[in-house]
Order: sequence, then C-alpha cells, then structure tokens
Amino acid sequence: MWLFIGLGNPGSKYEKTRHNLGFMAMDRLGDSGAWKEQHKALVQKVLIAGQTVILAKPQTFMNLSGESVQPLLSWHKIPIDKLVVFSDDIALDCGRIRVRPKGSHGGQNGLRNIIEKLGDNFARVRIGTGKAPADWDIADWVLSKISKEDEPFISDALQKIPTLAECLVKQGVLASMDKFNGS
Repeated sequence: MWLFIGLGNPGSKYEKTRHNLGFMAMDRLGDSGAWKEQHKALVQKVLIAGQTVILAKPQTFMNLSGESVQPLLSWHKIPIDKLVVFSDDIALDCGRIRVRPKGSHGGQNGLRNIIEKLGDNFARVRIGTGKAPADWDIADWVLSKISKEDEPFISDALQKIPTLAECLVKQGVLASMDKFNGS
C-alpha cells in the first residue's frame, strides 16, 4: 500500500492557484468517487499498477500538512518509503516535474512541516510554478491563480501525473527520476 499526499490549501478561494498543484495532481489520480474525510484530510483509495494507493489532500492548510500526513501513515500502517508528496515548486520552470527520493523542503512550507514531523526520508514530486516576477511577493505569487499563459504548461504536467504515478509504484523513485526529470 502507498500513500500519495497532494499539498494545497482547502476552499474555493485557493482553487486553481499555483500552491494547489499537489491537490490538482491528486484530483488527476482520483476516480469519480467521492473523497472522504480522514485524519484532517480528504482521502480516496485507488488502484495504480495493481497496488492500493491512498490519495490524500490535507485540509490543515499548507503550513500544517504534517498534522495530517503523520496520522495517515500510522493509521494505514504504511512505511515511509511508500510515501510520496506532490507539491508546487517556485524554483522550477512552470510545468516542469522533478522527482526526488528525499531532500530538503526548498522553502516549501508544507514540505517543511512534514519534514519536522517525519524527517526528510520520503519521496517527493515537485511541479514547477515558475519564478515569481521581480515585483511580486512570493506568497502572493504562489497564491495567485494560474494565468492563461501558464495554463498549457500546468495542463501538460498534470497529464503526465498518472503515468508518473504508475512508474513510481511499478519501478520506483530512481526509474521515475530518469523518465520525468527532463526538460
């Protein structure tokens, strides 16, 4: 069994914002069934490559994501090597995907909180938002709606998520890095 966490902020105010790319990735993987509440998250069980995967969208707001992730891992008895966190990344070009087996939070506060609760030894999939324009505050940038100019890049990245998820489950993080960390 796997746990895929998509980071974002709950509520219609934050829909389609750059900071909610993790939620959008989970929506791409979810089926048409309803999400249910569990451990401060909306969760859904799906099959990916023949494996059960719990998809989760923490409802704690980004900065407290670990408050949901830690109990979900414990409740479902999922080892940390079967945890994958999907998040936005302002250091990556818009729509670029980067898979890593572990690492730092890179300034992403949701990842920071998860690392505080669990350590940094879990896989992550980062989806680029592009850098904030020079005259923008970073918080305003990530909480802004995805622009029409950036929409095709984000759409392309999200279309790759099901194939990436299948690769993660079947072949592991290193194979996924080889296939998806390109341009």
